[in-house]
Amino acid sequence: MNNWHGGDIHFRDDAAKPINAALARSRTVFFTPQVQTSPKHLQSELDQTITRTHLCVEEHFISSGKPTDSNGRSIRKPETELIVVDEAERLNASSIEILRDRYDRHGIGLILIGMTGIEKQFSRYAQFYSRVGFAHRYQPLGDEELQFVLQRQWKRLGLQLDPDDFTDHQAITAIQRITRGNFRLIDRLFKQIKRVLKINELSTITEDVIEAARSTLVIGTPE
Repeated sequence: MNNWHGGDIHFRDDAAKPINAALARSRTVFFTPQVQTSPKHLQSELDQTITRTHLCVEEHFISSGKPTDSNGRSIRKPETELIVVDEAERLNASSIEILRDRYDRHGIGLILIGMTGIEKQFSRYAQFYSRVGFAHRYQPLGDEELQFVLQRQWKRLGLQLDPDDFTDHQAITAIQRITRGNFRLIDRLFKQIKRVLKINELSTITEDVIEAARSTLVIGTPE
């Protein structure tokens, strides 16, 4: 399923207030396209999600007592400023052209995240590639960076990571061995860890839980 983060809760629910506030700060939508996403579907999803983001931002301004016009709309324009596309190597030429046109017409920032070599794939599209500011290759996380990321992944699951605890130490070692410090793989792995914990009604991330999560992903055989 296509995933535009931030618009899953009704923008006027109390539970949506933190999301509305976060969107007002970041003005960002995050998208993971399906394999062979059609340009028509991409355009539809993009239009709907940007509109929903605008509504969320505007609702934040109104509920926060920000100045509004006679129609109750915020004077400050709730524009989306950045689109982040993950798994960007899935986009075909027509879909890339839609993103380029959006960038040209509206000045919205665009970040494409993909596998190593994605810049070579996009270099075939001259009009699009001429607008690329830079390509950055992410290096594997160092020990301190990995610790920083894992602390937050544990916290997202409502757990506390203690590197001095034997079980947690084993879990950290397993994650490092499986992902080799690849940030994207860590994120994918934790989505499956969350699923394994929920299905089995567990509250501790163990090495067995991590191996069960790994088995659902195609990430190669750990050395």
